[in-house]
Amino acid sequence: MLERAEDLLGRIADDSLLEGGEDLLPSDVGFPEPLVPSRARGRLVALGVALTATSLLAGVALIAIGAVELIGGGSALGIGALASGALLVATHWGWVHVAEVGSDALEQRAGRSLRARRERWLQDIEPYTRYEVSTAAAPDGAIEIVRLCYRPVGCGDRRFRFQRTVELRERHQADEPAAVVAERAEQLRREAALATEGERRRYQEMRDSEHAEKVIGAEAQQLLDARRAASQALSEQINANLREPPIQG
Repeated sequence: MLERAEDLLGRIADDSLLEGGEDLLPSDVGFPEPLVPSRARGRLVALGVALTATSLLAGVALIAIGAVELIGGGSALGIGALASGALLVATHWGWVHVAEVGSDALEQRAGRSLRARRERWLQDIEPYTRYEVSTAAAPDGAIEIVRLCYRPVGCGDRRFRFQRTVELRERHQADEPAAVVAERAEQLRREAALATEGERRRYQEMRDSEHAEKVIGAEAQQLLDARRAASQALSEQINANLREPPIQG
């Protein structure tokens, strides 16, 4: 677990947040796009089954027609129908395989796009502490007001997740005036929102400061490299002049 906010800079939300759930996610980050089976896969597989059945029935019909033609003396037509029917019967399962291959390709393409969107969702979550307030009715009619804290903690390789803790739990009896309870809940919500905004600003200030330091460091390195290059060129020029014979008076 990380204790300093500076240690969270540059970290990306962990894949475990993709599972969602209030124990994992503060409400302001939303929820990831769910993984759902592709509808196109079901339609393609159904089409493959239909074509398989059609090929089988057509093949059996052609075999029957060919057999009748051969018995009646129509050899050329009968042989052609018989051969076509046999081919359809022998290859009718191929439609199912074609449909499965096509649906797998479509699902993989859709899956890549969905996974990319889910990864971007993770990257957009910034690692600063959030505070939230919620209310719930107890069986006896009392109202509970709960203040939650979602604190980012480091995990894995340059990743973070949220640790959810209950910071405050207030119980208001059923006979308390509703206006008083509502005002107290609204007060705690305002305080939570202000605290969250303060955490967000502190994190963004640290992030911007780190970025500025990197930019300044890069510019200083470029200046140093330029000075080294100029010094190297001057040194080579001086050495070349020293190797030339002295000028005769």
